[in-house]
Amino acid sequence: MTDTPGTGPGTGTGPDAGRGQEPALADAQRAHWQRTYTANPGMYGEQPSGPAEYATEAFTAAGARDVLELGAGHGRDTLHFARAGFRVQAADFSRTGLQQLREAAASQGLAERVTAVTHDVRDPLPLPDDSVDAVFAHMLLCMALSTEELRALVAEVRRVLRPGGTFVYTVRHTGDAHYGAGTGHGDDIWENGGFAVHFFPRELVDELAEGWHLTEVHAFEEGDLPRRLWRVTQESPR
Repeated sequence: MTDTPGTGPGTGTGPDAGRGQEPALADAQRAHWQRTYTANPGMYGEQPSGPAEYATEAFTAAGARDVLELGAGHGRDTLHFARAGFRVQAADFSRTGLQQLREAAASQGLAERVTAVTHDVRDPLPLPDDSVDAVFAHMLLCMALSTEELRALVAEVRRVLRPGGTFVYTVRHTGDAHYGAGTGHGDDIWENGGFAVHFFPRELVDELAEGWHLTEVHAFEEGDLPRRLWRVTQESPR
């Protein structure tokens, strides 16, 4: 497995170096996830998420070979994609989560199929134009990202996707039980239990799909609350 450390926060040479002081919320969230992964190794288990199983079928049907996963965490979905035969670039801002991913990939004989990249998605993606066939992000877009940052991120996803490439992402939406509860940070971002979430109204899904082919917006539930999410599938123009 390849680790690309120079693109993440705090390196002094990556994109963060020229960005100046980061918002306090973003700093707090990065530290919170580092602590969470340290205290709970492999916290999401070894089985892939339901959206990753769906994405594997969608990517296979589209003939994809190279997959970029954003917000990969400790890699349960990354490893599922690798076992399915894809070459996977896994990005996350938590070095702790990615270290757990590296160890799991090595133990499962999947290291050659996985590249781990420490990266903050508020910065441009460290990939060339038209360089991947598919992008997957399970609840990454509903982290503490402003609407402006989400627009920039989706534009970056479109830039790195090859024409006709598939983007599958999931987000918690404004019908979720935690929407409007806890500490409000504006822009539909609410913090509960230390985790800040940007809850999506449907119009934001449609806005982020402008210029794409929006294939599906599928509502589903996950976890014990349960969390209420949308699984969005869209394709870049051919």
